[in-house]
Amino acid sequence: MQDKQHEAMLFMTVTEDGWPHNAMVSVGEVVALDKENLRIALWPGTTTAKNCIRTKKATLVSVYKGKVFYVRLALSPLGVLADAKHPLERFAAKVIFYKEDTAKYAEITSGIHIDLKDPESVLDRWKETIRETLR
Repeated sequence: MQDKQHEAMLFMTVTEDGWPHNAMVSVGEVVALDKENLRIALWPGTTTAKNCIRTKKATLVSVYKGKVFYVRLALSPLGVLADAKHPLERFAAKVIFYKEDTAKYAEITSGIHIDLKDPESVLDRWKETIRETLR
């Protein structure tokens, strides 16, 4: 996780009035179980979490090795763990479609990169969040 702490992804949902809603998620909030199944942890009460609970759909956008990946997800809410150190809305996510995108005229060199203000505490929280997300 240390080597991926600067990576973030777009997580897109749809609002009640039909508008796209974009949020960023980190490697501390998305866990790939295999090629078709992920776990997602989101802050409760946020527009993103509410949209996911309501529609049970989202799109995850990630940049990796010169490609942009658009991943449509079918979500199953798992709820907030009662004894969680970091109470987050958890979701099981099933990949229902994905698309790889490249640019013929340019090299895609990065996606969203972040610099953590307090890396030690954030990385500890992410590790705990991942453990709780997998429960």
